[in-house]
Amino acid sequence: MTKAIMLQGTGSDVGKTVLVAGLCRLAANRGLSVRPFKPQNMSNNAAVADDGGEIGRAQWLQSLAARVPSSVHMNPVLLKPQSEYGSQIIVQGKVWGQAKGRDYQKRKPALLDYVMQSFSAVSAGADLVIVEGAGSPAEINLRAGDIANMGFATRAGVPVVLVGDIDRGGVIASLVGTHTILSEDDRAMISGYLINKFRGDVSLFDTGIDAVRRFTGWPCFGVVPWLKHASRLPAEDSVALERLARGGTGALKVAVPVFTRIANFDDLDPLKAEPDVDLVFVRAGERLPADARLVILPGSKSTISDLADMRAQGWDADILAHVKRGGRVIGICGGYQMLGRKVHDPLGIEGYAVDMAGLGLLDVETQMAPKKTVRNSVATAVEDGSPLSGYQIHLGITSGEDCGRPFAIVDGRPDGAVSADGRIAGTYLHGLFASDIYRSRLLRSFGLSGDTNDYRAGVEKALDDVAAELEACLDRRWLDELLG
Repeated sequence: MTKAIMLQGTGSDVGKTVLVAGLCRLAANRGLSVRPFKPQNMSNNAAVADDGGEIGRAQWLQSLAARVPSSVHMNPVLLKPQSEYGSQIIVQGKVWGQAKGRDYQKRKPALLDYVMQSFSAVSAGADLVIVEGAGSPAEINLRAGDIANMGFATRAGVPVVLVGDIDRGGVIASLVGTHTILSEDDRAMISGYLINKFRGDVSLFDTGIDAVRRFTGWPCFGVVPWLKHASRLPAEDSVALERLARGGTGALKVAVPVFTRIANFDDLDPLKAEPDVDLVFVRAGERLPADARLVILPGSKSTISDLADMRAQGWDADILAHVKRGGRVIGICGGYQMLGRKVHDPLGIEGYAVDMAGLGLLDVETQMAPKKTVRNSVATAVEDGSPLSGYQIHLGITSGEDCGRPFAIVDGRPDGAVSADGRIAGTYLHGLFASDIYRSRLLRSFGLSGDTNDYRAGVEKALDDVAAELEACLDRRWLDELLG
């Protein structure tokens, strides 16, 4: 039988995603056939799996760490928040429906069969499956019908390792508290725990380990330091945006407004990794910096809603002033749609029927349509024929005069639009900045050297470095048993 282990957290954002990725790479480096799995994810950072359909971007990264093709079965249920109360539900890569939070709780039991079916598909032919939970098993108010944590673990018979984040404080209480409130059956699934994000002398936590064992009986499988190489990996969701630096010293300042429903913001990671680029994420209540030379409008799960929020923040005026000063703008997916004259949603696909004026910087209009485009793509930039690659996940059809100057040829078809003066551009192609040749040309167009990093090689190196860090700090006997 395929061996499996599940990492669950004492809370959200305790670092499970990076730990799973690091363990997948460590297992792959030892010659094991390893697969990642996450029963349920909630994120607008999505990827197109190699077998078609949407999965969480984190599971795409973990499949890269495992050195295997990504599959929709690695993340069978993906929730993509569209409003404060509701999400689009993706099941095994395809849109399954929409639901508000309370309604979704009622629908979860019907999804467990899909989860188990996908877990079986992922396990087939694998030596090891490393499963990532979501949120925390301590959310016992959500235990009925759970598919993300103990509901899955008990159904699949997968032992659990609990992860506590010491950086946020109260890690002993979070571990002991989780032990206290879990049912006896759920508690029996936990084989031990990890302490994550430790800074300083690890031996200072020896008495903490003794205390946790005294209260719970659980062994500690390792105290993981703050993984310095993890910052070079794509982040899982927009929670990470709150921790990103607000400006650096790079010669090229690039401003990115952080939409309420920002999606696929890891499009910006390759630029963030460039030493000559000062990437500034602009939050609500802040102004776009007047000295930015490039503004990038990222993807959005709810274009019309985020367009309205953009006006409420005054960012529309900032962008128009930026353009008047001679600045440049690139819009990706939802950001591209915002650059046009109007966005039409007569069927209320994003929530309610409405027509909304865009920024008017491109002579195009977008009509929302029920059919979603989801595919990996190969492309070439129209300007110089440089190769591009990426993926598309979007609703809507964009047309207009400026589409006669496409940004790229994607899968043999014109994509995007460019203004007559070349300073405003939009495209549906996510991931274009990861194309080293294109990124180099973009930097050169701003007077920089254009000597770019090999972004994909940098991610691969970061995964190897994280794996090495984990191998050095995890309990040797536990690790050898897991990867033996």
